Amino acid sequence: MESFSSKDMALKAQKKILSSMANKSSVQAFIDDTTSEILDELYRVSKEYSGNRSEAQKVIKNLIKIAVKIGVLFKHNRFNTEELRVAQDFKKKLHQGAMTAISFHEVEFTFDKEVMSELLTGCRDLLLMLVNSHLTPKSHGRINHIFNHYSDPELLTQLYNPDGPFRPNLSKICTGLNKLLEDGTI
Repeated sequence: MESFSSKDMALKAQKKILSSMANKSSVQAFIDDTTSEILDELYRVSKEYSGNRSEAQKVIKNLIKIAVKIGVLFKHNRFNTEELRVAQDFKKKLHQGAMTAISFHEVEFTFDKEVMSELLTGCRDLLLMLVNSHLTPKSHGRINHIFNHYSDPELLTQLYNPDGPFRPNLSKICTGLNKLLEDGTI
């Protein structure tokens, strides 16, 4: 007997369509204004740090695609009980990362690139575990690309340099993270 499911086919189509239309205007329906502002600042930091506009765009586009795909999977209740536990662990680790990022920004000379890098790597590992059986290896590569980029100790060191060029960007990112924490989003 064939194992065809129109529901599964519709989900695949939805993920494919959403991944191909992941640009700023179309994503507004899926990503709130605060998150969009954080993404804009992350883009600016990536562009300035790498000196490569297309690489910065690719990282943010990958981030948006993954966020939207995971949102679609949640919306369609595709995660089993164990995966939902992993999702909770991911949310806790992301919350911890946001709190740490804000703390490192607010309390001068406390920044530790190893701590921040490890938090981001932990988030990556949990996210890969969560989507392991739901997304393609290409999407897994996107997740690795995002987290490897932003957990780069040199990027983090420049981002948190009190006298560095990224200080205004970091302030805006932390303001956005604070708002997301207050709203209970992360």
